[in-house]
Amino acid sequence: MWLLDKMLRRLVKKGELIVVDHDGKTYRYGAPDPQHGPITVRLTDRRAAFDIAKDPRLGAGEAYMDGRLVVEPPHEVRDLLLFARYNAPWERPGALRPRGLLRRGAAAIAGRLDQVNWKTRSRRNAEHTYNLTRRLYELFLDEDRQYTCAYYRDTANSLEQAQLDKKAHIAAKLNLKPGMRVLDIGCGWGGLALYLNRHYDVDVLGVALAPDQIAFANERAAAAGVADRVKFELKDYREVEGEFDRITSVGLIEHLGTPHYPTFFAHTHRLLKLDGVMFSHCCGRMGKPAGTTDAWTRKYIFPGGYIPALSELVSEAERNRLIVSDVEAVRYHYAHTLEEWYNRTNAAREEIVELYDERFFRMWQFYLAGAEAAFRYGGLVNWQVQYLKRRDAIPMTRDFMFEEEARLRGAEEAPEWHLSRAAE
Repeated sequence: MWLLDKMLRRLVKKGELIVVDHDGKTYRYGAPDPQHGPITVRLTDRRAAFDIAKDPRLGAGEAYMDGRLVVEPPHEVRDLLLFARYNAPWERPGALRPRGLLRRGAAAIAGRLDQVNWKTRSRRNAEHTYNLTRRLYELFLDEDRQYTCAYYRDTANSLEQAQLDKKAHIAAKLNLKPGMRVLDIGCGWGGLALYLNRHYDVDVLGVALAPDQIAFANERAAAAGVADRVKFELKDYREVEGEFDRITSVGLIEHLGTPHYPTFFAHTHRLLKLDGVMFSHCCGRMGKPAGTTDAWTRKYIFPGGYIPALSELVSEAERNRLIVSDVEAVRYHYAHTLEEWYNRTNAAREEIVELYDERFFRMWQFYLAGAEAAFRYGGLVNWQVQYLKRRDAIPMTRDFMFEEEARLRGAEEAPEWHLSRAAE
């Protein structure tokens, strides 16, 4: 416990944390704060403290999943993870950074190797992430199954409204015209592709690597009567051929791995028409590149994934003569999205445990809560980047985006979501 005790004394400055070790000994950190704490954590076995101190995210995640780390009521794991990040905000560099050059170097090498995503590995990673049961995603996502950051014009808005506003925000940046051909790389369950076809009368090809996503998206297109205009294929983006007026990728770049950025930008440059527009929405990090993803996330949630700094995206665009014509840092929006996903996951606890088991449910809680903490207090944001091959491909000012977004918001009403869906 001495190593964890040392770490927590250095970390906890705001609020109070109480840790009860496996032998019943109590340790207190920080000072009473009416807004944060006291949070009480109980460690149920001898090794838990060492595992957490050795690698805080991997150790704490696995200890929580195994029931070796218990957050005592009235608090829960989300409170603990927000508390930890609140005490180690991005603006306080090095607060949660692993100590020692050797450990940091080993972590960096492991992370870089994990990002080598050749085609078969990319497919396997996608299936790991997205081929969970359809019912799981129905339980915590909005009705359109948008598994990416929503856009909260008002934090009081529902998730459904925020996801609808996200699609309008993206579509407005594409400057679409009827009859255009759109490529949606990493198309998910087809929601954005169907939205673009519905509002702009465009043809869309969506590609992704998770079989169930593609099957579901094609079912949706057939049900909507647009299967001849909106098509989804189980295909690696590197296998796509032809030319497209517009290219979108939402939540895709995080799965590529930095070794594959040159290939991505070179290939999309070939696919994009001379007067075309490419748009990317991805999780991103503030500041300089990190080079690696934490071990817990790589192991359990997004194998092969990496969240890029803006400089990593822009530098590859420059090398491929793509003009970076618009950049937006979408701050806090994912924190609100993840908070709602976490609450819906908790509301569906019994069914998720029945679908999988208690350990999986705790894993999913830890994932969503940890991600929220990273976007609320850590160094993560979402990057929205617009790319051009010709500078005259879009109007000179950004007014067209604001005007079109306002038009789209008035054109469609968000569906309602009810907690009863979790019990269907």
